[in-house]
Amino acid sequence: MAKTYRWGILGTGNIAAKFATCLGVCENAQLHAVGSRSRESAETFGNRFRAPVRHASYEALANDPDVDVVYIATPHALHKENAIQCLRGGKAVLCEKPFTLNMAEAEEVFAAAGEARRFLMEGMWTRFFPAIRQAEQWIAGGAIGEPRMVQASFGFRMDYADRGRLWDPALGGGSLLDVGIYPITIASIAFQDAPASVCGAAHLSDRGVDEQAAFVLKYLGGKLAVLSSAIRTVTNWDAFIYGETGMIQIHSPFWQPEKVTLIPAPDSDREAVCFEKPHESLGFEYEIREVMECLDAGLLECPAMPHRRTREIMSTMDELRRQWELTYPGE
Repeated sequence: MAKTYRWGILGTGNIAAKFATCLGVCENAQLHAVGSRSRESAETFGNRFRAPVRHASYEALANDPDVDVVYIATPHALHKENAIQCLRGGKAVLCEKPFTLNMAEAEEVFAAAGEARRFLMEGMWTRFFPAIRQAEQWIAGGAIGEPRMVQASFGFRMDYADRGRLWDPALGGGSLLDVGIYPITIASIAFQDAPASVCGAAHLSDRGVDEQAAFVLKYLGGKLAVLSSAIRTVTNWDAFIYGETGMIQIHSPFWQPEKVTLIPAPDSDREAVCFEKPHESLGFEYEIREVMECLDAGLLECPAMPHRRTREIMSTMDELRRQWELTYPGE
């Protein structure tokens, strides 16, 4: 890479800590600053990860002239505000998924990036794992024929008693935005298109967030994705891409895989082929490097995760929530 990039992390929660850990294994990446809503949290995080600058407000980080690129790790409902603030502060932005609460908010962020002429990408780390890129190569090379169907589910049990962010509609809680986005992403990777139609059903909690949901996405040519998500139900964490002459198994956990297997049709004389690559750290290292390569090249969006993919997935989730009559405060 052409230069060392000084990163800022906006937020000090669990995912921010994982990201900071991964920055440590990336050449040409330096954790320069952290921003929090409290001085105590910023100092604690900064001490833990040796960030030389600790800001006691998000605004201060957004306007720090020594930060090149900001990773936004705040709750879903804050992404729009935080991203726009950083873009207007002259920063390149990597915003953790889901990009925003809805498509309308996403368009506001894209507009701000256009006005600022700054790089912007949704932090969908799944797209950058070597195992996923191997699966994409198999698909592009015709190893399974035309991909026709995707099957994926991300469900886990979250204790309802803690009343945490996943149960809070004000923070964009529920399974769809937090984990349902991953099965939708696998379908996007397999079919390289937006669905032509969307149909789903969900069970909502007493606070109005989706505890579990199942949905079918239909694509042009009859391609189908059969997907589900949950925050109180445990599901299988393998994903499958089925084609005309074989299938690809993305091994658990499919959203951060180390292993994929190319499986020929049962009546084929071909042997299964396995690709496996352990993560160097916790997995964010791949998207971190991708962002810095884009910045080196002077790009404003990432070819592997362009804005149109974010728009397609946000629109899909908006339509599902419309069908479920699930809205968040302020929408």
